[in-house]
Amino acid sequence: MGRSLSPVGSIRILGLMSGTSLDGIDGAIADIEESAGQIAVHCLAAKTYGYEPNLRRRLLALAEGMPHSMAEIAELDDAVAIAFGRVARQLIEESGIQPDWLASHGQTVYHRPPDQQSFGYSVQLGRGVVLAQVAQVPTVSNFRRGDLEVGGQGAPLVPSVDALLFAEPTEHRVCQNIGGISNLTYIPNSPRREGGYVLGFDNGPGNMLIDLAVQHLFQQPFDRDGAIARLGTVDRELIQQWLQQPFFIQAPPKSAGRETFGKGYFFDRLRECQQRGLTPADVVATLTELTVWAIADSYKQFLPNYPDRVLVSGGGCHNPTLMAALSVALSPARVDSTTIFGVAPQFKEAIAFAVLGYLRLHQRCGNLPSVTGARRAALLGEIHHPLLPV
Repeated sequence: MGRSLSPVGSIRILGLMSGTSLDGIDGAIADIEESAGQIAVHCLAAKTYGYEPNLRRRLLALAEGMPHSMAEIAELDDAVAIAFGRVARQLIEESGIQPDWLASHGQTVYHRPPDQQSFGYSVQLGRGVVLAQVAQVPTVSNFRRGDLEVGGQGAPLVPSVDALLFAEPTEHRVCQNIGGISNLTYIPNSPRREGGYVLGFDNGPGNMLIDLAVQHLFQQPFDRDGAIARLGTVDRELIQQWLQQPFFIQAPPKSAGRETFGKGYFFDRLRECQQRGLTPADVVATLTELTVWAIADSYKQFLPNYPDRVLVSGGGCHNPTLMAALSVALSPARVDSTTIFGVAPQFKEAIAFAVLGYLRLHQRCGNLPSVTGARRAALLGEIHHPLLPV
């Protein structure tokens, strides 16, 4: 499967990713090569490493809009780079596999889509020059800026990789990621994979609101196995009201973050739930179903064809209550995880940024203007080399 590319040699890249949930740093080492005009990715090792608790707490405070001095932000920028670099070194040591390059997404702490008056703005901490030095591996980083500078949303960027890896001429497919935010890539069965055919956008909240509810109401980090949601009753009328809010009815391109679906949004929804007499378990069940309905509703509103198959990745794959509801809501589409194609769902985005790094190193554009709204395709990522041996 995948888009035809001119032949080049194999390269081994360690992709690094941490999403809006800040639940850890994902590392994946992959061999990326082209054979018979097709790109192939072979994941050799992958693991998630948790943030140090105090660093995670500070990053959450920054991402939620708490005031910080420029000195504090600069300190956090380097702290994230050091954390990512240590993760890279640990994965290399544990696996015994040495990559040629790192490709790091960094940690998003602020994202503002463009509007008619201004370009978009997106901040990913973990600057590449520090990361390359700590890991002692040359690094590609800061991928979103290239798309923002040609008028794009800066997100989502993974659709270009999805189109390379998961295209299938016999069926329409959607790659559905459920992280803190949920986002999709629509890949039609047409042999043409670029231009206006491949689509991608953020559906709405993923695990973010569910996690906030469980943390606030049950003092637990997340709803393990969807057990709490399974005990609650869904308020369908409330969800129908929420789906009339501007983000859900806005046509793509569109992207979201904690600025849209963070604590402020959560407490507004919690207040509405409590006014209607919902129990804590009902709140979790209703917010879980909101994620499902937002995904399903976006397919009906914005996709040119309903998918034959949906391939799910991200942390949401590990919530059986959410996945069961999603299978019902997306019927008659077949819903699977990306595991059936040999891609572990929790590491798909780390692998995707490894591929984006590969494209950058071969001077290939990594964004899809049909997805991000950019005026043209652009090179994504900055290249950094270690300055001194450690």
